[in-house]
Amino acid sequence: MSAIEILQKADPQSLAAFDMIIDVRSPAEFAEDHAPGAVNLPVLTNAERAEVGTIYVQKSRFLARRVGAAFIARNVAHHLETALADKPGGFRPLVYCWRGGQRSNAMANILSQVGWRTAVLAGGYKTWRAHVSTRLYDEALPLKVVLLGGNTGSGKTEVLSLLAARGVQTLDLEGLAAHRGSLFGGLAGQAQPSQKMFESRLLGELNSLDASRPVVVEAESSKVGERMVPPGLWQAMADAPRIELSAPAAERARYLVRAYHDITLDRAALDEAMRRLPTPPSRKRLEAWHALADAGDFEALALALMELHYDPAYRRSSRKDARPRLATLELSGLDPAGLAAVAEEIERLISRL
Repeated sequence: MSAIEILQKADPQSLAAFDMIIDVRSPAEFAEDHAPGAVNLPVLTNAERAEVGTIYVQKSRFLARRVGAAFIARNVAHHLETALADKPGGFRPLVYCWRGGQRSNAMANILSQVGWRTAVLAGGYKTWRAHVSTRLYDEALPLKVVLLGGNTGSGKTEVLSLLAARGVQTLDLEGLAAHRGSLFGGLAGQAQPSQKMFESRLLGELNSLDASRPVVVEAESSKVGERMVPPGLWQAMADAPRIELSAPAAERARYLVRAYHDITLDRAALDEAMRRLPTPPSRKRLEAWHALADAGDFEALALALMELHYDPAYRRSSRKDARPRLATLELSGLDPAGLAAVAEEIERLISRL
């Protein structure tokens, strides 16, 4: 039998020492957030956890612990026969639960009895969460951020992807938040991650960056959909120089119809987004927009939305923006060749920093 180790820290270097990070919390807890790379091997399912809690409140602590122990024994046995069945003698797992208590220790004791060098994260998930909060809320982030700005529909997200493919450091906040950053930006069939999960994903990306090299970030507001950009990163973005993309309105409208094709297929979502515009359209204008959607003329609808909402909002924010502008790059078209050319030019600009 191996002695159970106690890990006091949840920084990436400490976590990297283990072959597997096992989150034994329920699937619902795991789905809200978890340590990067963790595997969910719950010792109590969602229903079992609820049942044990009800017994604890309505009957007795003793009965709850007895029922819970039976659930845990069966679930750990299942994990040993499935997810852990092929692990060798030198396997080194790290186990954690909510606060490093009964659930993680129950799993760790059994794994230790097998002979594996097992560790428990002191404080459990709460230790990981404290690490994330400290990094993103209490510490300055030493990043050389360059913002990629431009009116809605100017291809910023696609250019960001092209830059990453060229080896330029990028940070895709919209990808991490599962949202395209506007009223129409929700992804069909995909909910945004929780704020905690967004922050865990974000910290994982930040930890992978080389602080000595610039990182290109799309110019966002302080929220991406319903997810807030943490203060450390927001301050780095607030101090960053900007590269501006500019393209003709008609080209941007065509691009938006391609990029937001999913919402053109979901009339209820489209109507709801138009209803929630910060500058409410008149009844007559809204009826005209509905008529365009009914006719399938989404390019005309995109132009109308740009004229009323997106372009005026961008002009207002640009007038207040005192950050230095490295360049304004004009795109005559937003086809693959045009986007690739502007990505090449941005790479050249970034190489000088």
